[in-house]
Amino acid sequence: MDKDIRNKDLTKKVPQITGNLRSHMIELPSVIRDASGIVIFGKRLKSFVFTTDVAVIRNTNADAVIAVYPFTPQPRITEALLLAADLPVFCGVGGGITTGKRVTNLALDAEFKGAMGIVVNSPISNEVVRQIRETIDIPIIVTVVSEFEDIEARINAGATIINVSGAKKTAYIVRKIREKNPEFPIIATGGSTNDAIRETIKAGANAITYTPPIVADILNEIMIRYRKIYEKENEDK
Repeated sequence: MDKDIRNKDLTKKVPQITGNLRSHMIELPSVIRDASGIVIFGKRLKSFVFTTDVAVIRNTNADAVIAVYPFTPQPRITEALLLAADLPVFCGVGGGITTGKRVTNLALDAEFKGAMGIVVNSPISNEVVRQIRETIDIPIIVTVVSEFEDIEARINAGATIINVSGAKKTAYIVRKIREKNPEFPIIATGGSTNDAIRETIKAGANAITYTPPIVADILNEIMIRYRKIYEKENEDK
């Protein structure tokens, strides 16, 4: 057999190893693997799970975590997430409710604790982004929510990656950014369907963020299944 053909065949067969206790986990849509990914510190990242739930973080096949929450960022929360995670974590450090020098301090603290990168919210000023860039060495992910935001100013201020979160307009916003910035790294929310994720990747997203179901809903499904088992056993008696 030709050597090139043999090597090509081998690359199609990807061994998968799991265990009885880890067979039940949150698997992200496989279509995300079609994205190019972003290489950060030598690691190619294509899928980001959007969560601060340590149980989810320990039971997902995502490449990385985006840990952003709607409260004032706290170093103790950052520490807990990084301690629990076995994959790269990008920590939210504010930019909306939390502003100014505090954001820069939180970003530096996240770097010291081991975060692979930090995430700032859309309202953050370019001046604060610039201050963060002068302070830390890890990537700065700047969230974008509208096509009317000045992307060039964000990039010039020191953004490393643009994170598009535009709901139904996400693919459109990604496409607009990509037209003017053909090589700049873009992460984007992919939506809830494979078609939506494909469209976002096609628009130019290098990586996709995925919001998993909440643990309460997952647990509810398990409880329903357990109840059915007991009901069936009782019927059989």
